[in-house]
Amino acid sequence: MAMRVATTTILTGPRLAAPPSRAAALVTPVPTPLGIPGITIAGTIVHLTDATGARDAIARAVRARILPPLAVASINLDHIHHLRRHPPSGRTARWLNLIDGAPIARQATRMTGAPWPRLAGSDLITEILDDADAHAWSVAVLGGAPEVHDPLVARLAAGWPSVRLVGHWTPTREELSARDSSLALAEDIRRARADIVIVCLGKPRQEEWIDEFGGETGAGVLLAFGAVVDFLAGRVSRAPRWVSTAGLEWMWRLMLEPRRLARRYLIEGPPAYVAVRRSSTPSRA
Repeated sequence: MAMRVATTTILTGPRLAAPPSRAAALVTPVPTPLGIPGITIAGTIVHLTDATGARDAIARAVRARILPPLAVASINLDHIHHLRRHPPSGRTARWLNLIDGAPIARQATRMTGAPWPRLAGSDLITEILDDADAHAWSVAVLGGAPEVHDPLVARLAAGWPSVRLVGHWTPTREELSARDSSLALAEDIRRARADIVIVCLGKPRQEEWIDEFGGETGAGVLLAFGAVVDFLAGRVSRAPRWVSTAGLEWMWRLMLEPRRLARRYLIEGPPAYVAVRRSSTPSRA
């Protein structure tokens, strides 16, 4: 078997994707506890950075392994719908909220006068795994159906052979809803000594679980990345690049899974979009 030569990336501090134009900006980004500038969109702090800045924050959290751990969320209309009124408390995890959906990216540009890249978890995960492969970090996965386990293991072994998959848990909703079983699950992850936990439980369950139990896992980073486990396992196809660039990935996913996603995109999405467009006040991070 051919040996893969890992390339180590030297990661720098969190950075802005582009300097905001003060003349065009409605809101000036302000510092947040993570040291990454942020603004408030529909009541949610959104951090303004690029893929390098996000990866650097994740790498530093893995190395430091301090409490509370770093939790990474993808901010899109689904997130706004579910978590705008009841955001994660921040008591048990330090949240890094990345721009995901096209409406969030456009609103950030309108508010700051600068373009900001979309950092969807399904795109960013490959770069995070590249870093994990270069440093032989351990990774655990929480979520997905049991049948994705074997293709997930195969994909990780083929693409990132130095990544140590230390566990894949697929709890039921009942198990996730019960505090005792969730604490037991977090203890299992702690014993596995995972550096990074990819949490794929869907919104808002994954953010709520991380906010309640993430600190008990002992992990440095928890990624609230939704359907990423299905993408990695090849169970769900990613939209073509031109579709994502046009901001139409939601339509692609709706065509693939209409029964599951119709409510999200056609009923819940429009009010969330209105809330996003009404955002224009400075953040209070």
